[in-house]
Amino acid sequence: PMHEGRRVMEGPVRIDLSQAEALVLFELLSRELDLPYYGVFAGLITNEAEIWALDGLLGALQRVLSAPFSDDYAAQLTRAAAALIERRGTLPQDDG
Repeated sequence: PMHEGRRVMEGPVRIDLSQAEALVLFELLSRELDLPYYGVFAGLITNEAEIWALDGLLGALQRVLSAPFSDDYAAQLTRAAAALIERRGTLPQDDG
């Protein structure tokens, strides 16, 4: 029946992220989703479900992260971004 498919689609999924990845992703999602028309995502989405999925991810990050609510959040975010770049490298520059 249709109810079984919906139950499968609503079941939880586990995603493993580093603390740095989670913090940087939290900042991006919270900053852009709070803007009118969802900031940079407005030009990227193809339907409302994509915004709701991003909002769900933001909510999940809010439930597990304490850093965004601490006094030194900006410093922690700066360290997280630097750690990600150190680990993954810088992106190639567009010379065009």
